Amino acid sequence: MMALPFTPALLAVVVSFGSIIAAEGAAAPEDHISYLDNGVIRLGVNLDLGGAITYVSASPSASTPATEAEIGPSRLNIVNSADWGRQIQMSFYSGPTPFAPNGKQPNKAWTFLGWNPIQSGDVAHHRSQVIEHSNDGKTIHVKCIPMQWPLDNEPGECTFESWITLDGNTAHVRSRLNNNRSDKTQYGARSQELPALYTNGPWWKLMTYKGDKPFTGDALEQMPAKMPWTGWQATENWAALVNDDGSGLGIWEPGTYQFLGGFAGKPGKGGPKDGPTGYIAPLHTDILDHNIIYDYQYTLIVGNLEEIRRYVYEHASRSTPPTWRFEHDRQHWSYQNASDTGWPIEGELKMVMEKDDPQMIGPLGFWSAADAPTLTIEAAYHADPGRAEVFWQRTDAGFGAARVVSFDAIPDGQYHRYVVNLAASPEYRGIITRLRFDPVPSGKPGEFVRIKSISLGGPR
Repeated sequence: MMALPFTPALLAVVVSFGSIIAAEGAAAPEDHISYLDNGVIRLGVNLDLGGAITYVSASPSASTPATEAEIGPSRLNIVNSADWGRQIQMSFYSGPTPFAPNGKQPNKAWTFLGWNPIQSGDVAHHRSQVIEHSNDGKTIHVKCIPMQWPLDNEPGECTFESWITLDGNTAHVRSRLNNNRSDKTQYGARSQELPALYTNGPWWKLMTYKGDKPFTGDALEQMPAKMPWTGWQATENWAALVNDDGSGLGIWEPGTYQFLGGFAGKPGKGGPKDGPTGYIAPLHTDILDHNIIYDYQYTLIVGNLEEIRRYVYEHASRSTPPTWRFEHDRQHWSYQNASDTGWPIEGELKMVMEKDDPQMIGPLGFWSAADAPTLTIEAAYHADPGRAEVFWQRTDAGFGAARVVSFDAIPDGQYHRYVVNLAASPEYRGIITRLRFDPVPSGKPGEFVRIKSISLGGPR
């Protein structure tokens, strides 16, 4: 079995949305829904709740049941909306913690969350405002001003956008954060819910694949139905919440391996306004600059487990050793004891190294050491001479002194290609899940390194 690193940032997500189940009060009625229906599935976004998805089911037009009793669970709404922290919605995290703009204090139950705009509304029952909406029968586009969940009537200094299309039994969703914060501080990376997805009580079985033989039809695993939510490495990049018959809603996000989920309450019963709920969130750990434009995409799949997994298999690109080119973004890399020069990213990262032990940490992934014996780093050093180090994490072992190789950096301010022989270490073996790059042992004022790319591969 594979263990997901349980970071403080991840813990914040676990506690925050796990506790939303006990949020104060009940939401007001919601009835301004914009629907798409392709005759296979039906999806609705709530224009009173920032365009969050509040309805997903099989299409009523797929067949006409004779009686209400014949509708069955497949034609019921899967999405839970018992409070405004649920739905299927965008949610982001950053500093400071606590977040108290102009002295306004967050709800005492949520001080640890920091900056947390969400698509539906806030804990004090103020709705997010839709400022653009279109629906031509094929695509829904919604743009909203989100609310800061922990605060009383504090709109986010940002906008959220989403574009949704249907294709057979799937919905393709593209989401975007347009940030415009007056606080220009670069806060540390946090785990981001991409998105947060909540289902009703009948869809309580959380199923996924987390083994080391992805895309081979290997046995699925049921994750614990408990809180706090469970984190795991989804090596096929999907998970699903299904009912006792094995049918429900899957979410697939290519390239995303870090997932969080579970079920709270009594399983098996309950509708959109009831407490029992299932939860899934694909996660990436990212820095959200004050002016960032942050995009992600995912696919919702309505069907049974066989149909959900088959769709993923038919559409997924088989994984190869990754290459990260920092042309337009950070590629989900983040820092410890370091920072960079911020957004926009234009062809390179400029990593500022003025603290002890600066580190650059890669996203969670999945590749065979045998397929990627070398690592190539394109970097230009503006620092004193020193030894750079590359660490790796396996499915059975985290970063450590045994899993490291080093090389001499050239401190001339010019770009060089450093080819690192990872396979020279006997500890570089099996399945690798993450890299860490320490450009220098200790930084000094004014030191930085520019990085164009980090890539794995090469023959033995």
